[in-house]
Amino acid sequence: MQSMDTIDQIAVTRETAEENGSAPVVAVEDLHKSYGSQKVLNGISLTVTRGETLAVLGRSGTGKSVLLRLIIGLEKPDSGSVRIHGQDITGMPLDEIGDIRKKMGFLFQQGALYDSLTIEQNVAFPLRHHKKTMSKSDQDERVSALLAEVGMAGQSEKMPSDISGGMRKRVGLARALVLEPDILLLDEPTAGLDPISAAEIDELVLKLQAEHHMASIVVTHDLHSAKTIADRLALLNEGNVVIVGSFQDLQESDIEFVGEFLRHS
Repeated sequence: MQSMDTIDQIAVTRETAEENGSAPVVAVEDLHKSYGSQKVLNGISLTVTRGETLAVLGRSGTGKSVLLRLIIGLEKPDSGSVRIHGQDITGMPLDEIGDIRKKMGFLFQQGALYDSLTIEQNVAFPLRHHKKTMSKSDQDERVSALLAEVGMAGQSEKMPSDISGGMRKRVGLARALVLEPDILLLDEPTAGLDPISAAEIDELVLKLQAEHHMASIVVTHDLHSAKTIADRLALLNEGNVVIVGSFQDLQESDIEFVGEFLRHS
């Protein structure tokens, strides 16, 4: 049996490894998920370290968005584990998962802004609910700083219906960052955008990653975007990981599906 001193030392070593970016911040192992007879994930294993961006690619219906929902704890897998900073969340009570979610920022595919709230109120919403001891002036200052950071300064009083799709993505990113997460999950950040707006979102994601040094997972159909913003790419097919590596690794792969995916993307 390990002594408490030894266990404490192991915990410190793991924390130090994560701070140095050498240990996974997010680790998914042998993850399975089915809906009735439809198998969506068939033993997915992936890791992401601090400061790294992993892009998850694949055809429609390959389980990319399901993977994000499992990582954030919105759904439970049939089997396998999801570890956040070494903690397996798959069997956690909802209140404990809620605490871990505060370390995660999530950008939904359509931005998912509240139509009845202003831009400023949308970004402030997580602070109002999770940082009640934070003064109103400090909350307002943080919201203003983030809106400026994502290029939305001066837009705080507008409603979501008054701004473009690209702007809504920017506001969604500001809201995702407002609790200072160390994990960022992005679901199709460039979907539905024109090429110029999509390129602007890619540049913004790169800028935010450089400044905040998070562990990021991006689900996307956009191969150009993935190549631009990701350190590694994971290609899924029929619930399985086909390949994980750099864009060059995918280009040099002799796996038939990888070549076919690249030719048609």
